[in-house]
Amino acid sequence: MKIGISGAKGAFSEEAALKYCEDRGIEGEIEFLVSVEGVLSALEAGEVDLGIFPIENSNGGIVIEAVHAMAAHRFMVKKLFEIDVHQNLLVMPGTNPDQITAITSHDQALKQCRMYLKRKWPGIELAEYADTAKAAADLANGTLPPSAAVIASKRAAEVYGLEVLEESIQDLKFNYTSFVAAERLA
Repeated sequence: MKIGISGAKGAFSEEAALKYCEDRGIEGEIEFLVSVEGVLSALEAGEVDLGIFPIENSNGGIVIEAVHAMAAHRFMVKKLFEIDVHQNLLVMPGTNPDQITAITSHDQALKQCRMYLKRKWPGIELAEYADTAKAAADLANGTLPPSAAVIASKRAAEVYGLEVLEESIQDLKFNYTSFVAAERLA
């Protein structure tokens, strides 16, 4: 089974897809499609069998990107489910906090950490990115400057060789994201 997810390797959507497969005892090959638009386009075109993407977070609210993509595509909701999300501040190895000039991540991650960012990083530039894990990948490959930090999963830190500067920086201890498992309409 080919499963399209909205995110790069190390994204929370990958974690959601792995949980979905584990809970149902199925094996799937994950296609990293970065955006919800990419997932639903691939699903409609028959390039993937299942699409998994976030629609709402208990702290950050509705995932606007998902709403726009869902309005533009035809699909069937197979399952709604949620996972506990822990956001982390990731940096290039050896980076000190005083070297950070900007913090980059998906709009949802920035929303989930807004009070932390105001309290701990006042005055630091915040920049939205297409995906948390894509931001981590681009920090690691030099697309983003080494003075940037990104908000992403611990898995993204492992995948891309980044250092976790601070763990579980989301504002709420219980930070759940609801995901859709979508199928193509027959």
